[in-house]
Amino acid sequence: MSTINTDKIKTLTFDIFGTVLDLAGSLIPPTQEFLSAHNTNISGQIFWQDWRSRQRIEQYQDNLLMLGHSGYQSTCRRAFIYCLNLHKVPFEEDEIDDFMSVYQALKPYPDAIEGLTKLSKRYELVALSNGELNFLEHLVENNIRIPFNAIFSVQSVGQFKPHPSIYRYAAQSLNQSPEEIMMVAAHAFDILGAQSCGYKSAYVNRYDLPTEYSAYQPDLIVEDFLELSQILLA
Repeated sequence: MSTINTDKIKTLTFDIFGTVLDLAGSLIPPTQEFLSAHNTNISGQIFWQDWRSRQRIEQYQDNLLMLGHSGYQSTCRRAFIYCLNLHKVPFEEDEIDDFMSVYQALKPYPDAIEGLTKLSKRYELVALSNGELNFLEHLVENNIRIPFNAIFSVQSVGQFKPHPSIYRYAAQSLNQSPEEIMMVAAHAFDILGAQSCGYKSAYVNRYDLPTEYSAYQPDLIVEDFLELSQILLA
């Protein structure tokens, strides 16, 4: 178990997609249904791995090519279409629009709900996410159902994480110095972005993946929100 001096930390900022919300558990079953309905033998699990990887590429391209910040759900949609084409799955455009509604029903990890509930007794909880603001508000209110003190969307800066602008924007909006904030994420690139802006960080290593090969390393590495709350509330 990692240890850290938490005396200066006032606020925990949370990645939402893949950290609080279980993307794989929520999306693989309907993806499998879609693929089966289109007479393909590709498993939903394999397709999901390609889809998730491609979505991150779509976000990086959006940042690098300055496409006008098309939005999280648009990058998910483009990545889904790319992977359908990759695996030669035939489709109609209106099918994609219908399918993408599955994002409205994303489910949280049970440990995230329990951990957030415990952590809220000591820290301000803030969502800091690549999602659109109205989408995040829906997910927090209807799916996560844990009150956050604030919700920050990358829409505010027009750049996807890990662009530094969103971490700086959040700190300024909270009127806190970066060292008073800890970024909690299950994605090492998010930890890298936050730490490069002076945040403390906790890497929730849900997926048994290495940290970035960088001088910036997480202050904490935990398996889930239960271990995180145990450390931060000690």
